[in-house]
Amino acid sequence: GFKEIEEGENLQKQILGMLAGMDASKIHKNRPKFVEILEKKTEELGLRFKASVMSAIFNALSERDETADVCLDKDGKPEHDSELRDCEKVPLGEDIDRYFKREVLPHVPDAWMDRSKDRIGYEINLTKEFYKFKPLRSLEEIRKDILVLERETEGLMGEVLDG
Repeated sequence: GFKEIEEGENLQKQILGMLAGMDASKIHKNRPKFVEILEKKTEELGLRFKASVMSAIFNALSERDETADVCLDKDGKPEHDSELRDCEKVPLGEDIDRYFKREVLPHVPDAWMDRSKDRIGYEINLTKEFYKFKPLRSLEEIRKDILVLERETEGLMGEVLDG
């Protein structure tokens, strides 16, 4: 227990020492270059962090920036941003690819589809199909009901207290 806490505190001191030697006013808009800077700094200081710790440091110092360079995967293709994930309900008889080109791409040119997540189904609006509107009672009717209930309960309180 205490040994792990001490190791964690030492790790935090090393990380803070590394970060103190970096220019906090500099904004990096290219992920690989930023990772390279972090790795270079750890090397300069003779520090070695597990990949999970380096990843945590990177994530703590990073945020979404629409003006930054596009992040690429190991194959050089743009990474998918799960925060931008959305879904479309395509009419049942419609070709999904044609619908996507016609209805989605004109508004979001870099949109993509994960066809492994396609689900075929049908949405039935039960409210629309089965709901029958019942007009609300008038305020006068409600007021009368309240007065009747008040009269009925008037004597009950006395019975309980006198008991």
